[in-house]
Amino acid sequence: MTFLSLALVAVVALAGPLLAMPATWRLPVVLGELLAGVVIGQSGLSLVDPHDSSFVLLADIGFALIMFVAGTHVPFRDAAIRSALGRGGVRAGLAAVLSAGLGTAIAWAFGTAHAPMYVVLIASSSAALILPIIDSLRLGGPEVLAMTAQVAIADIAAIVALPLAINPANAGPAALGAALVAGCAVGLFFVLRWLEGAGIRGRVHRLSERRKFALELRIQLAILFGLAGLATLGHVSIMLAGFSFGLTVAAVGEPRRLARQLFALTEGFLGPLFFVWLGASLNLRDLGSHPQMVLLGLCLGAGTMVAHGALRIIGMPMSLGVLSCAQLGVPVAAATIGTQQGLLLPGEAAALILGALVTIAASTLAGSRAARSFELPASPAGPAGLAGPAAGNRPAAA
Repeated sequence: MTFLSLALVAVVALAGPLLAMPATWRLPVVLGELLAGVVIGQSGLSLVDPHDSSFVLLADIGFALIMFVAGTHVPFRDAAIRSALGRGGVRAGLAAVLSAGLGTAIAWAFGTAHAPMYVVLIASSSAALILPIIDSLRLGGPEVLAMTAQVAIADIAAIVALPLAINPANAGPAALGAALVAGCAVGLFFVLRWLEGAGIRGRVHRLSERRKFALELRIQLAILFGLAGLATLGHVSIMLAGFSFGLTVAAVGEPRRLARQLFALTEGFLGPLFFVWLGASLNLRDLGSHPQMVLLGLCLGAGTMVAHGALRIIGMPMSLGVLSCAQLGVPVAAATIGTQQGLLLPGEAAALILGALVTIAASTLAGSRAARSFELPASPAGPAGLAGPAAGNRPAAA
């Protein structure tokens, strides 16, 4: 990959913010980046080679950072969310049961062997997408809290289960690798919490800020890359390494300055590069050759809406049920892992992304409807104390 190729990727990635700019559309930034990748990739003009080793490495780094940031968005430190975990867990469990039937039926109908992957996809929710919608629409109240807890639980469970579900033949070694990565993440939590309690982290932060060393960013990246390397050796996706480390940081508390640095690094370059690479990797021509894959994507999206909307039978408002179905990280991860490992059928990766886009559209409409019933009056703390869920994970002293 050349500097001219990188410049092209950086320029076309601007399609993400441009499409997301109209507030009334409520489109995720990654949609424009994916479309830009499709245009310059193997489905379009073939201006970049998604199989180039340098491009793949940079995309993998972006993928790890994206999953890390997604993990930090899980509101571990919010007491209101913790109080709603019981109801949220019941709802996430019921959605998983419904997803098992729907995912199996879809796999049978399309003659694929990917029922476990479809089940995980349908059961998943994207905290990174849904929590900002809740915040922007100022939604609050007990039902919204329970739905937020449900989304967090489903997001964590799906990301842990996906590497095992996408390749069941490798489930044994993958489970051991996942356990190793998770064990390291748990150990890191206790180490980081001790450093925080002993004041060492604070002293390092002040030194770094005074001398402009960016020590915290360097240390976080070293840990993230170390976990990603461990995941690779353990034959599991770097997705799990990034997300588990993000959960660890969310549980301990992330300094605001570090959050801004990671945001700039991820959202300014490596994240958009990953989504452009993913779009470039998708071969939409396969959808023309295999039109059933278009129907597969629509069925996956519709099945997700049904599984989450059906929670109305236990009292969850329909608008919140459909809002909770938005997904992106897990389908993107499935498409990425499946493409890299050659596990998917022709056009199936594009079908997974299509299904995710269906859920995003449905969730956007449902969010507007939910605002009529669950919007809270403006307050300095935000709706139900949940304004800026990601920011709420960081200690004010930082």
